[in-house]
Amino acid sequence: MKKGDRYDVSYLEEAQFEPGSGGRVLKNKLRIKSKREMDRLEKQELLRTHEESIAIYDKSHRFTAADICEIHKIWLGRIYKWAGKYRQVNISKKDFHFAAAAQIPKLMESLENGPLSKFTPCNFDSFDKIVRALAVVHTELVLIHPFREGNGRVARLLTDLMAAQAGLPPLDFAGIVGSKKKEYISAIHAGMDRNYNPTEKLFRYIIRKTLRTHGQQT
Repeated sequence: MKKGDRYDVSYLEEAQFEPGSGGRVLKNKLRIKSKREMDRLEKQELLRTHEESIAIYDKSHRFTAADICEIHKIWLGRIYKWAGKYRQVNISKKDFHFAAAAQIPKLMESLENGPLSKFTPCNFDSFDKIVRALAVVHTELVLIHPFREGNGRVARLLTDLMAAQAGLPPLDFAGIVGSKKKEYISAIHAGMDRNYNPTEKLFRYIIRKTLRTHGQQT
């Protein structure tokens, strides 16, 4: 891509890496160059955000696209200038392309008027309905991937907030590694065809595992 090309987004800060980071750390307010240090800070800030969000969003709250942006800003606002704002760059993982940046505002509006309106507050009276709500909202948000960084973690945090509305403890995602991680990725991809059954299966596993840890049953 030539300089001056109308599709060139290299001027955007979210498209830049911190000088001296070897292309491993996005440009940030704190001038952090070490990926290990950034990972530690992001994890620390995410724990803080989880606690703050639980206090902000109660069991009767209906989540919106603006809420999701605010959660992202609460988490990463001290680190990145673009925190809480929809990304302006297209991103992919391996051969899978997430929603085009230009489509994100429209897709987030559809998420708000569709799944978020239908499934939040997540105070349903049956286990299957709770699982369905978590699976649909989580899958759709991950597929949109509205932010430059932290989409999976924001999606998991929103899932936790919805789970809290349903009277569940914070969900244990720690076991989603190895073959379970591959299962998770395949489940998200299945959501492209609005097939949420694989994600529902995975959330049943996560919820039951979490409840066993807390000495509870479904």
